[in-house]
Amino acid sequence: MTIHILNPNSLVHVTDGIARAVAAIAAASAVPIKCHTLAEGPPGIETQAHVDGVVTPLLLQAKGLEVDASAFIIACFSDPGLAALREQSRRPVLGIAEAAILTAMTLGQRFGIISILSKSIPRHMRYLGAMGVLDRLAGDLPLELGVQALADEDQTFARLVAVGRALRDTRGAEVVILGCAGMTAFRARLETELGICVVEPCQAAAAMAVGRVALARAQ
Repeated sequence: MTIHILNPNSLVHVTDGIARAVAAIAAASAVPIKCHTLAEGPPGIETQAHVDGVVTPLLLQAKGLEVDASAFIIACFSDPGLAALREQSRRPVLGIAEAAILTAMTLGQRFGIISILSKSIPRHMRYLGAMGVLDRLAGDLPLELGVQALADEDQTFARLVAVGRALRDTRGAEVVILGCAGMTAFRARLETELGICVVEPCQAAAAMAVGRVALARAQ
């Protein structure tokens, strides 16, 4: 049995970054954790059209992995196809955005989100509204960098620090969430720089999936 992490974009280096981010969690897991790239996906999920467009191939990918799956994780901060995959699969299904938000609310009263682009924020607001947690949101601010641009580590980290400080100092965020699976490499450095908790969504979802597997065994 395996926990399958599904990266709905086609960037292998993003999938590799997710694998590195969850390596310590995988080492402690009772079942293997395997990361997958969706070849049919765009090179970054940045619009609602991208979100909607990956649902069908994502469901097909998950269907092919169902037999040996312990759980599925959708590794995009828009949680594309989350409800549909929960309907399709008999396994636990987690979205990294939902898992990160739930985790952040255990670490502080008010959380902030660092988004990739301004156009991502309305999508997040709809999702937070549906979850009923808008009163816990300190703010959602963008880097104004697309998914592929996140590969420039110096530029990305400088923007993460600036936006993270704004969330902390002007919005009152006690916890910051990295709002894209392409930001995995920066969590520890950013937490040190900001002096507050930083949640990396793939780690949050992987930890939650390991817990779900353990809970199922206990029951």
